[in-house]
Amino acid sequence: MSSPSGWVDMARGARLSGSRFAYRFGDVALTEMALFRFVLDRLGSKGFMPVLPPVLVNEQAMYGTGFLPTGEADLYKAERDNLYLTGTSEVGLAGIHMDERLEEDQLPACYAAFSTNFRREAGAAGKDTRGMFRVHQFDKVEMFVYCLPEQSQDFHERLLSYEEEIVQALGLPYRVMNISVGDLGDPAAKKYDIEAWFPTQQRYREITSCSNTTDYQARRLNVRFKRDGKYEFVHTLNGTGATARAMLSIIENFQDADGIVTIPEALHPYGAPKTIGGGA
Repeated sequence: MSSPSGWVDMARGARLSGSRFAYRFGDVALTEMALFRFVLDRLGSKGFMPVLPPVLVNEQAMYGTGFLPTGEADLYKAERDNLYLTGTSEVGLAGIHMDERLEEDQLPACYAAFSTNFRREAGAAGKDTRGMFRVHQFDKVEMFVYCLPEQSQDFHERLLSYEEEIVQALGLPYRVMNISVGDLGDPAAKKYDIEAWFPTQQRYREITSCSNTTDYQARRLNVRFKRDGKYEFVHTLNGTGATARAMLSIIENFQDADGIVTIPEALHPYGAPKTIGGGA
């Protein structure tokens, strides 16, 4: 998996950009692209509007979503422009209606973004130092919902169900984790993780999450809606549609003794090959 015409090349990525960067080649690259398009189509059928958001954002957006000040060590910053590279398109999606007043009939508003994301992984020293599981640059499809306060609990369960549908369509073994209060970040009132089974590690690892942030981000970003002549804060939620971690789980779970990976049928219409490896 490290030859220039192979699957993933961490060595050349490190030579170009430093540790935790990688090239993906050939059928692996095509399959990952197919994964994202499959997920965007699936979410589009649920009423999500596709978005390509900015990945350089201002300090207000980072603060408003809760990634500043506590997460600053994990962020890349363009000092000259005073802009931050986003670690998730949640930030760009949360900024769509920043400082806006919405009408009640505009809610819920559901968005699904594809973006490249950047994380310093400052708190991950010594963790997952080999392989693609924890890298500085990765692509992701992200869900984001603006809704009425009384709708957010139901939407949280819906986001989880959409994530489960995607993982089930890929045929991945998984479990759902309801994250304890002590492990929640500042913005989230409640959070679920989906963990897929990784045979080589003999354990489940997180591949998606979804959070109900209630009015935490809306208050910081000043997003309100008008009801009965008064303005109230909206509630916001976010969830992972897919990342390259799902691709890693596919490679691990569907690879045979000859090194041939059978790609899930759900991805075939989007340009993914039926198999990877073994000279196929």
